[in-house]
Amino acid sequence: MAELRYPSQTRAGSQVAFDQGLRSYMLGIYNYMALGVAVTAVIVMATFTIPALGAIANVLAFPAMIGLIGMGFFAQRLLMGGSIGRAHMVYWIYVALWGIGIAPIVNRYLGIDPSMVMTAFLSASLTFGAMSLWGYTSKRDLTGMGVIAGMALMGLLVAALVNLVVAMFTGVGAGTMMVSMLISFGFVIFVSLITAWETQVIKEMYVESEGGEAVARKSIFGAFMLYGSFVSIFVNILQILGFMNSNE
Repeated sequence: MAELRYPSQTRAGSQVAFDQGLRSYMLGIYNYMALGVAVTAVIVMATFTIPALGAIANVLAFPAMIGLIGMGFFAQRLLMGGSIGRAHMVYWIYVALWGIGIAPIVNRYLGIDPSMVMTAFLSASLTFGAMSLWGYTSKRDLTGMGVIAGMALMGLLVAALVNLVVAMFTGVGAGTMMVSMLISFGFVIFVSLITAWETQVIKEMYVESEGGEAVARKSIFGAFMLYGSFVSIFVNILQILGFMNSNE
C-alpha cells in the first residue's frame, strides 16, 4: 500500500509547490502594479498642487499619450528581452508617462469635485478586481474574447478621434458629449474584458522550473499589462461621472 500512496503523495506535494509558486508570482505582479498606481497618483497630485508642474503636464500630456501608444507596441520586446534593470526602467517610464498623460483630466475633476475622482477610483478598483479574479479562476479559454475586445477598442479609438475632430470644428455640443460618453462606456466594458483575458495569459506564462530572473521579468511584464488596463478603466469611469455631473 505504501508503494501505491507514494506517487500520489509526490504529485500532491508538487501541486502544492506549484500553487504556492504561482500565488507568489501573481502577488508580485499585483504589488508592482499597485506601486505603479501609487506613483501615478503622486505625479498627478504634484501637478495639481504645484501650478508650475501642472502647466508642464498640460504641455506634455499629448506627447506622453503618444509615447504610451508606442511603448504598448514594443512592450514585450522591451520587457522580456535584455536585463531586469532595463525592464524596471521601461515599466517606471511607462508609469510616469501615464501620470503626465492623465494629469490634466484628473486635475480638472479634482478642481470640480474631488469626490468624483475617489468614486471613479473605487469603481475602477472593484471592476478591475472582479474581472481579474474571473480571468484567474476561469477554466474557459478567453483568447477569442480578448481578441474581439481588442478589435472593438481599436474601433472606439477611431470613433474617439473622429468625435474629437468634429468637436474642434463644430464645438462641444450635446451630441458630441453623448458620443463621448458612449465611447467611454465602451472603453470600460471592453478594457474590463481585456483585463480578464490578460490575467489568464499572465497566469499561463508562469513556469515553475524557470529561474528567478525569468519570473521577475514576467512579473514586470504582467504588471505593465494590468496597470495600463486599470488606469484606462479609471480614466473612462471618471469621464462618465463627469458627463453625468454636467447634465445634472
